[in-house]
Amino acid sequence: MDARQQEILDIFTRTRALLQGHFVLRSGLHSGHYFQCAQVCQRMDAVERLAEMLVEKVRAQGLKFETVLAPAMGGLVIGQEVARQTKARYIFAEKENNALVLRRGFTLRPGEPVLIVEDVVTRGGRVLECLELVRQAGGTAVGIAMLVDRSAGSARFEVPAVSLLELSFPTYAADAVPEALAKIPVQKPGS
Repeated sequence: MDARQQEILDIFTRTRALLQGHFVLRSGLHSGHYFQCAQVCQRMDAVERLAEMLVEKVRAQGLKFETVLAPAMGGLVIGQEVARQTKARYIFAEKENNALVLRRGFTLRPGEPVLIVEDVVTRGGRVLECLELVRQAGGTAVGIAMLVDRSAGSARFEVPAVSLLELSFPTYAADAVPEALAKIPVQKPGS
């Protein structure tokens, strides 16, 4: 692990955003590890530094965008900070009838280049919903930026994706949880 990766991991550990126990993820899968990015997002110095590093990776990929779209709740804080640092417009998607939608008068002009920013991706469900929202609204998704890729790169999207940290903690279907993990009380911390 290089110094930058260690710095990122240290930020998550220091802010208690990386937890251990028995968790049910938004995907319904079980895991012994959980990223509670809300913990890191209450520390604006940490958010600013993480966004700075994420923006560097986005720029290194050559991604050009005018708007940042973040899914609620997880992507809200980091999405806004990425937009602030890049002087981009910022909008967010929120749940309505269990699906992400653009509300509050948010629109995209035809072809408007959009960067989707998320906190943690396990399978990429929220990112896929955002890609579809951008398409339906007439914009053009140019890339995805995430703090943590729990899939360690196995989540694939139709546009380039960058992450600060790629980790692959084992996840299990509800009917396949190992006995040692099943003995730990289940937590569903939310996203």
